[in-house]
Amino acid sequence: QVRFVESGGGLVQSGGSLRLSCVASETVSMHSVGWYRQTPGKQRDMVASISRDNFKIYEDSVKDRFTISRDNAKNTVYLQMNSLKPEDTAVYYCKRKLFSDDWGQGTQVTVSS
Repeated sequence: QVRFVESGGGLVQSGGSLRLSCVASETVSMHSVGWYRQTPGKQRDMVASISRDNFKIYEDSVKDRFTISRDNAKNTVYLQMNSLKPEDTAVYYCKRKLFSDDWGQGTQVTVSS
């Protein structure tokens, strides 16, 4: 199993930006990796993913605001979040797609209005 450590969250005002980092315990260069988010009482949903060929998919509500990228040399996947909205408030996680890796602790993103 690959383990992931997420970081970069925090408190930001509406319209602000954050960059999240997801560091894997081993190389994930051959796998698709997704960023997910969860709010209390709701299921965890994927907001963005990046394939091994750098094909990117975004959930509709974050298109044109979030950018996913990867640095395989650092075993790291990033999520650049711009124009943040209060509804982006959630705990953000990363994980390989289609694998049953354990979830990490996530990183809290709070957007104030």
